[in-house]
Amino acid sequence: MTDFSALDAACPLLECPVCRGRGAAEVPLVRHDRQLACPNGHGFDIARQGYVNLTGGAPPANADTAPMIDARQRFLDSGVYEPIRQAVSHASDAAHWLVEVGAGTGWYLDGVLTHRRDAVGLATDVSVAAAKRAARSGLASVVADTWAGLPIRSASVDAVLCVFAPRSAAEFARVLRPGGRAVVAWPTPRHLAALRERLGLLNVATDKDEQLVTQFGEAGLNPADRELVEFSAECTAQQVADLVGMGPNAFHDHAPAQGPTTIDVSVEVGTFLRAGA
Repeated sequence: MTDFSALDAACPLLECPVCRGRGAAEVPLVRHDRQLACPNGHGFDIARQGYVNLTGGAPPANADTAPMIDARQRFLDSGVYEPIRQAVSHASDAAHWLVEVGAGTGWYLDGVLTHRRDAVGLATDVSVAAAKRAARSGLASVVADTWAGLPIRSASVDAVLCVFAPRSAAEFARVLRPGGRAVVAWPTPRHLAALRERLGLLNVATDKDEQLVTQFGEAGLNPADRELVEFSAECTAQQVADLVGMGPNAFHDHAPAQGPTTIDVSVEVGTFLRAGA
């Protein structure tokens, strides 16, 4: 029997994407048996795995595939990135209503909720495979496209988590309450530099930091805190393969992973506060 408790708890955050797309005032979604529905008659079936697709269409071609989600699950569960998860959790302290966008398996959100039993979390991802896995982990999970607009009520969220995922500063600002925070993790140019060079992986833009701060500032999200997470880790051949295969590099040609290999992790975890506190 499917447990709907996490989804029920997160329902106060959700609004009908159909009504929103037609410019209507925010219309809430509530669960009726195995469906989320709005007062205007729009219904969205809850899949047997427990997630709900609120996009109204097929995922884009660059959405994470099931093999990519499998790789991410294996790599994250190995604990290599635990220092990043701890930094994200620390930056999210005191938030009650949390949303992780581009959540994948929901590993980072789950880490926050494990230490904050009173908090309510929602995982969103444009990938159906990701939404399935997050729901299987016991998280409230919906398929949603950040760029098309999140099916989330304006000014309803205390913290938006975005870890190595697409960032829409304007949309984050919309759903955050005044004084709420966006907790964002992004790689520095040093992140996996030796591995990227050896395997021919995608590069990290040298101006990513400046671009992010500028975009967030224009949306009314002001930098408040930042933590640089840097460490080295010895990885097996399987871990390296999963690390490469769980992200955008999975869509590109590259040299095969070999191991064991020492990787150098360099990630910024920044907190941006919504103006108007």
